[in-house]
Amino acid sequence: MELLTDDATELALYQKKLEDLCSNIQLILQNFRPVMNGEIYLSGQEVCELLHISKRTLQQYRDDKILPYIQIGGKIIFRQSDILAVLEQNYVVNK
Repeated sequence: MELLTDDATELALYQKKLEDLCSNIQLILQNFRPVMNGEIYLSGQEVCELLHISKRTLQQYRDDKILPYIQIGGKIIFRQSDILAVLEQNYVVNK
């Protein structure tokens, strides 16, 4: 009877570790951005969330050439470094 208890405890321990591993993998998949040529690229939705703007405002920024973008087929992406550069260029120090 004691062997069954030890096996059940060990099984519960392995199950807990497996669940922790699965949750860590899901967290990595949600937050990990693959790097292409040393650059991180953002989708339009991610830029909107980052800048707290609407999709229409993002479209206007593209039309007015405020934000540089790359269009591959029908997909539009933004370099994270370009977004940060535009933010730094337009930063106004409040005196």
